[in-house]
Amino acid sequence: MRSKTKSASAILIVCDGLGDRPTADGKTPLQAAETPNMDAVSEAGINGLMDVISPGIVPGSDTAHLALFGYDPYEYYPGRGVFEALGADMELREGDVAFRANFATVDDSMRIIDRRAGRKGSKELADALDGLEIDDVQISLRNTTEHRCALVMRGDNLSKLVSDVDTHVEGGVVSECRPLKEGSAERKTARIVNELVRRSYEILNKHPVNEERRQKGELPANILLLRGAGSYKKVTSMHDRFGLSAACVAGASLYKGVAKYLGMTVIPVEGATGKSDTNLGNKAEAALNALRSHDFVFVHVKATDSMGHDGNFEGKKEMITRIDRELVAELKDADAYVVITADHSTPVSIKRHSSDPVPVVMKGEGVRSDEVKHFDEISVASGGLCRLKGLDLLPILTDFIGCYMMYGT
Repeated sequence: MRSKTKSASAILIVCDGLGDRPTADGKTPLQAAETPNMDAVSEAGINGLMDVISPGIVPGSDTAHLALFGYDPYEYYPGRGVFEALGADMELREGDVAFRANFATVDDSMRIIDRRAGRKGSKELADALDGLEIDDVQISLRNTTEHRCALVMRGDNLSKLVSDVDTHVEGGVVSECRPLKEGSAERKTARIVNELVRRSYEILNKHPVNEERRQKGELPANILLLRGAGSYKKVTSMHDRFGLSAACVAGASLYKGVAKYLGMTVIPVEGATGKSDTNLGNKAEAALNALRSHDFVFVHVKATDSMGHDGNFEGKKEMITRIDRELVAELKDADAYVVITADHSTPVSIKRHSSDPVPVVMKGEGVRSDEVKHFDEISVASGGLCRLKGLDLLPILTDFIGCYMMYGT
């Protein structure tokens, strides 16, 4: 039986893709950034390195967040599309298949020039595809952040067991969606996906929005690439599983979707965009307000990951400095346990997620502080948390809060 022995709360700050590798001058963006507030948390708290899934496994943002919230992704992962759709406030029913989708740029040979279309999406382009019907399947599409979209297919006999169309690299030809097992539902879903991608090019390539983009010298968002098929099913909420009333402060739809999936309250925040222009001050204020009515508040910042994917060392360094100055400075002395970490590493040198462990620090009443004085990938390795897995984090935190499960008698 789970017990609650005292009234305490926690803030979990996740800087997406924060971890990195040293560049030629020997520093990571986190080491190069100005982080007096993160360093103050490290000096007052207990530090370590965390393999969010497990050593050597490259985490996706979706599976990583499940692990950080105490849900084994090998058991609970419904597919990326489910989180994207929930985060976009789209209705999901059992039997629906949801996808994460990108607006992308292709040439007339279907060769991918930019799989993110210059990181620029469009509600008008999404509206041009929203509501399409292919056979008996209805398509719902919503543009979320930048080039990203959420897509839901609704109809009979559909399956999430189909391959991605997105190749994940530039220069190749758009992939054909294929069934991942032999079955009528899988064959039908793959056929619908391929027809949708074909129609998306026909409709988007000549759309006035893209004609205007070409005139400005911008890349046209002239095709839709789908990946991460998933099917929705209800899971035990964080409240029922851990005894926590939980809230989410985030801008990007994926993270709000994971939060909704686990029963968190998603707090609307003005100016929370999921991009580098996100209003960190408003996020901090929203998190502090949420602490008044919730045991656990999750705060997410996306842009550190985007800068890593773009190979932008200076941009990532400056974003970390902003997070320290505008977010951590406001939250580090909250009347709560404060945890700062990442969901994965996104080194600027390789422009993708990697299996490098991420730094983690926890500060609060009763926490055994160690000798670490700087929050970065190297310094925290000597800390008292040592090297843990993502699934370990929430049980440790809930014990401090007072929501704990005794093992044995």
